[in-house]
Amino acid sequence: MTTQRTLRRSVSCTGIGLHSGRKVTLRLKPASPDHGIRFKRLDLDGLEVPAVADRIAGISYATGLAQDAASVGTVEHLLAALVGLGIDNVSVELDQAEVPIMDGSAASFVYLVHEAGVRELKAPRRFLKVVRPIALSNGNKRIAVYASDHFKVTYSISFDHPLLRHQSRTQHVTEETFQEEIAPARTFGFLKEVEQLRKKGLALGGSLDNAIVLGETGFLNNTLRFEDEFVRHKILDVIGDLALVGYPIIGHVVAHRGGHALHAAFARKILEETDAWRLVEFQPGPSEEAVPAVSPGAVPAR
Repeated sequence: MTTQRTLRRSVSCTGIGLHSGRKVTLRLKPASPDHGIRFKRLDLDGLEVPAVADRIAGISYATGLAQDAASVGTVEHLLAALVGLGIDNVSVELDQAEVPIMDGSAASFVYLVHEAGVRELKAPRRFLKVVRPIALSNGNKRIAVYASDHFKVTYSISFDHPLLRHQSRTQHVTEETFQEEIAPARTFGFLKEVEQLRKKGLALGGSLDNAIVLGETGFLNNTLRFEDEFVRHKILDVIGDLALVGYPIIGHVVAHRGGHALHAAFARKILEETDAWRLVEFQPGPSEEAVPAVSPGAVPAR
């Protein structure tokens, strides 16, 4: 049996909101079994927003969540870091409505988790094991998940830009590969879109320090961290967005030209198609058969 995990101690950082441009302090605190990941707005008397699919709201160039009078935006990179490192339960305290962007990747949040340390809890971890395909498409954008014996992501992107046309990558996602191959990949955008975004009140905190910016003929940043950093970041995004399913996934996610809106809709669709998965209490190896923790399709309350 694999047990749930939380942090050993509290840890904090300060940064800028990518879209709000406001300074924000974030603190990660240990939590009890089955608490899940919850955002706590200290500036709103401690109102909480759970990181679950039915709280998705305000998808616009980032993933947002809302419950009652509280909302929180740009949650995907932090969520990716937490699930990528196997953290099931944590309280995320914020004094603003947006998670800080840091350097535009998940690397800073990985560092925070390492600083906090990890503590095993006396409760079983439940995995969502896919047993039949689930698919969703919107025009030329599509995403699906297939049965697999581990968590794997295949992503392809296509843009009308001389330096960024087609990229594709398949990644077997483990704690080690997430930290080394996916977490450092930064978000990206196009210089020609910046003014338009800012007129909409978005990307007010964006800079070359927290995003790769593409001009008409080149990158405004000096270097890339990976030759295919763009598609790696898309893998990072989908890992974070699908964390809203509420359980680590055992399956092969395949996406083409997706984005936060498609990822978020797919997280909801996965939970709706209860005959397509079952919850298990350990992650099986290639030749092992997973033992159900609860009846197929049942979603215990958190």
